[in-house]
Amino acid sequence: MNPVKIFTDSTADIPIELRKQYNISFVPLYVLIGGDSYRDQVDINTAKLYDLVEEYKELPKTAAPSTQDLGNAFRPWIDDGYDIIFFGISSNLSATVQSANLAAQEFDEGRVRIVDSRNLCAGIGLMAMKAAQWASQGMGSKEIFDKIEDMKPRVRTSFIIDTLKYLHMGGRCSSIEAIAGTVLKIRPQILVEDGSLVVVDKHRGKKEKVLNIFYNNFLAGKPNIDGNIVVAHSADISSAEILKSKAIQEYNSEDILTVEAGTVISSHCGPGTVGIMYIEKDA
Repeated sequence: MNPVKIFTDSTADIPIELRKQYNISFVPLYVLIGGDSYRDQVDINTAKLYDLVEEYKELPKTAAPSTQDLGNAFRPWIDDGYDIIFFGISSNLSATVQSANLAAQEFDEGRVRIVDSRNLCAGIGLMAMKAAQWASQGMGSKEIFDKIEDMKPRVRTSFIIDTLKYLHMGGRCSSIEAIAGTVLKIRPQILVEDGSLVVVDKHRGKKEKVLNIFYNNFLAGKPNIDGNIVVAHSADISSAEILKSKAIQEYNSEDILTVEAGTVISSHCGPGTVGIMYIEKDA
């Protein structure tokens, strides 16, 4: 049985120290702004992205990695005798999984398995880290893949959007909605549901009040969490720390992780976005 190497795309937003710990590699998506193309988390970070948005007064566009990008990343590991499991952002949100499936066809059947995460950000990362743990225990790629497919419906991801500017610039809300949202301080809560993004609530008021409501509705009193809880943010560490401190009071502090969303995720949600991700235990 071949050893297993775990790959994700860059939207999994796994911090570099955890990637090293779990031996997880990533293939970057692309961010396009101001006539230039950048590799997510390679050529550009979130702070630089927001500087460029202000400079060019335009919303970034994003693009999936090419089939060639993915094949080139996989090939050295296949040649070294590894099987690969690749985790991609939900196919409802990106063509990354489609490109990965095409790249997998360049290799013998079963050597590269593609997981359509039906998720994003650390919702992907949590699954990838589970897979890496199982790989380190000697599990084969088919067994790991099957366990992940069983786990996918139990991954919970939700986040609060702080500004409607990016949704408006990206054509996802009207000018009237954006102005009204700003005046009324409306902060939508987004839930990842079967691979798509669904608005489940529209909170009003100061940020800390909204964060308390969000925490109480989405995370408080969950006795069946499997492993880590992730608090993710885009250029808003203070909000992330508020959520993290509340989680630490209720759960094992060693299980609470904080991550910053990369440039692809941030291109669509904007600064000030903060979210929570976790996996429920199997019933």
